[in-house]
Amino acid sequence: MPAIISTGAYIPYYRLKREEIVRAWGGAQRGEKAVANFDEDSVTMAVEAGRDALHGIDRQTIDGLYFATTTAPYKEKQGAAVIASALNLKKGVFAVDFTDTLRAGTNALRAAVDAVKAGSAQRVLVVAADCRLGAPGSEFEQVFGDGAAALVIGKEGSIDLVSSYTHTSEIIDQWRLDSHAFTKKWEDRFVATQGYLANVSEAVGAFMKQQNTSLKDFNKVALYAPDARGHQEACRMLKLDIKTQVTNPMFDTVGNTGAAFALLILVAAVEEANTDDKLLLVSYGDGCDIFTFHVKEKPAMDKERRGVQGYLKAKNYLSNYEKYIRFRKLMEVESGRRRPPQVSSAVVIHRDRRMIYSLNGSECTSCGRAFFPPQRICLYCQAKDQFREISLTERKGKLFTFSKDELAQSLDPPVIVSIVDLEGNLRFYGQMTDRDPDKVELDMPLDLTFRKMGEAEGYYSYFWKCRPVR
Repeated sequence: MPAIISTGAYIPYYRLKREEIVRAWGGAQRGEKAVANFDEDSVTMAVEAGRDALHGIDRQTIDGLYFATTTAPYKEKQGAAVIASALNLKKGVFAVDFTDTLRAGTNALRAAVDAVKAGSAQRVLVVAADCRLGAPGSEFEQVFGDGAAALVIGKEGSIDLVSSYTHTSEIIDQWRLDSHAFTKKWEDRFVATQGYLANVSEAVGAFMKQQNTSLKDFNKVALYAPDARGHQEACRMLKLDIKTQVTNPMFDTVGNTGAAFALLILVAAVEEANTDDKLLLVSYGDGCDIFTFHVKEKPAMDKERRGVQGYLKAKNYLSNYEKYIRFRKLMEVESGRRRPPQVSSAVVIHRDRRMIYSLNGSECTSCGRAFFPPQRICLYCQAKDQFREISLTERKGKLFTFSKDELAQSLDPPVIVSIVDLEGNLRFYGQMTDRDPDKVELDMPLDLTFRKMGEAEGYYSYFWKCRPVR
């Protein structure tokens, strides 16, 4: 029987208080939303969630990588291939993108379950991430948050998939054209009554009848909703006990994370689950996907895993709405006279792809010394081409030295150029992100994170940065 082997999550470091958006545009909203840093996108967040889920799992055992998003960085290029490289998965992994619908996350989950059930894959990593934009001053700008979730699906795990159901319905309630930067929707009442609530009611009713069960049989319900008001209306309609039965949708702390939303609240439900609990997941987007799970035993949390609860605790606030505008490039702002950014070469990226995406160094098989960047000749024993690749991505480190460059071109100055002493007598040279410049100090503990470095010649370049341990 297909089962969840492991779960992972990622919520960005920054939050924006909704009172800051109200200050700019008026209105009345509460809480905060998660905001991706300027060097993050749906691919980098998916990598972080995937790393969280893969702690303690041999990455070479992953046969499939299914990436779900509505905000893929490329219109024609696979995001899953970048993620697979950053996660150092095997070359033979079956990588697929699921896009263009809010149900992409649960569509990918259904495909992974079917692949495991059919035997075409033993283990599949499902990652979902979104970084959507609401037009400035719109309700979506208040509601949307950024984040990612990941599940490892296999034949045996602590949480069995019991049953699933799919309900498809065409309706123009919420959409984004290929040429649009911002998500749009039709009038509120039509969207709620004819779209979300009508579909959830019909799908849940049909599923309960098919399975000869009722909502009271479930200990936890992870229910997708477009916003907090819609969530409350759906809970009342289904007669769910919000206080004890429904997983917190995190609208006041994270926001609606699009294609990742359903899987993110499922991960939160799993983290809270007890042995023998029954879980129900309901997602929405041009129809509904429904899954039920049985928790055979409470999942053990690897000590390195942060999960939803870990990422909720580790945060920092953007100082103001104007900084959010700058991060999302919603206005053209003066950045000072600087030389044009250096153009990266697709040929060089391809040649050094194992170092750039997978952050692989080398270890001399003659004397055991390790190097980064990789070398051909050992500086210590002079052995030539006698190396094996080693991964640096999960190594912890301490800040050896740094400099703050106030004049370097950046959306979030100063640029903090760092030299990090990593475990295994290695050093990493690069930029620091997700940091408070006033709290950077020598010997502070750091780890590594996959980020977008820039855009040139019409494509994105990615590499690893260091950050304070969250």
